[in-house]
Amino acid sequence: MINVSIVLYNHSLSEICPLIECLRKSTIVSQVFLIDNSPIENPDFKTFGANYHFTGKNLGYGAAHNIAVRQTIEQEIPYHLVINPDISFDPKILSEIEEFMNNNSDIGLLMPKILYPNGEIQYLCKLIPTPFDLIVRRFLPKSWTQKRIEKFELRSSGYNKVMNVPYLSGCFMFLRTEALKQAGLFDERFFMYPEDIDLTRRIHKHYRTVFYPYATIIHHHAKSSYIDSRMLFIHIYNMIKYFNKWGWIFDKERTKVNRIILMQLKQS
Repeated sequence: MINVSIVLYNHSLSEICPLIECLRKSTIVSQVFLIDNSPIENPDFKTFGANYHFTGKNLGYGAAHNIAVRQTIEQEIPYHLVINPDISFDPKILSEIEEFMNNNSDIGLLMPKILYPNGEIQYLCKLIPTPFDLIVRRFLPKSWTQKRIEKFELRSSGYNKVMNVPYLSGCFMFLRTEALKQAGLFDERFFMYPEDIDLTRRIHKHYRTVFYPYATIIHHHAKSSYIDSRMLFIHIYNMIKYFNKWGWIFDKERTKVNRIILMQLKQS
């Protein structure tokens, strides 16, 4: 069984209805938590039969999900799914993923293959980033940086096999509760953006953090920091916090983990 948490911010009923209906069709979903960070409470969400929690302020992505994750731990539910509202999928994949996790107790976190609505792959399997990796992606011309980006996003893998990856996207994180007990929950110092990097690498110390290409979801992804100057500022500010925590130039763990991942990729 799994619990699921979705963080909302000024979302409408129509925006999240498809995902809620999808989750209802799954036989393994125990509870769905709607954590609402909006400035005004929306009573419509209470009609879903989900566990609706209005925070009264924007706590940030990780802190809001932690409200639900703590409930999962207290209830001793074996898995917790962190998912974005803009995701769609066949409900059957949740049972497939659960079975795969049950058969592989060394996996602490799993992300399926993620596609854009047009069917193109979203390259969300990544190495642990250096400051330069994030700078080149945001500010330098793609023609100058394509080779480094392809390495950072592990594109040579073909995204067609199970991989142990140290940085998986927060849009769909199928988490083993025992792994969260060991590694800790989302670091609430990060308001938005690097919380998935931070959590993945902490779980990666103790478990495999896996890309599973045999289950596919659709992510209607919008890079808000690329089109909204305020979100860009939030992105940069939180990435500064991340590198202050883990190291800017000197991050021995990053160097070691990335070397191992690239070596394994060459051998596979």
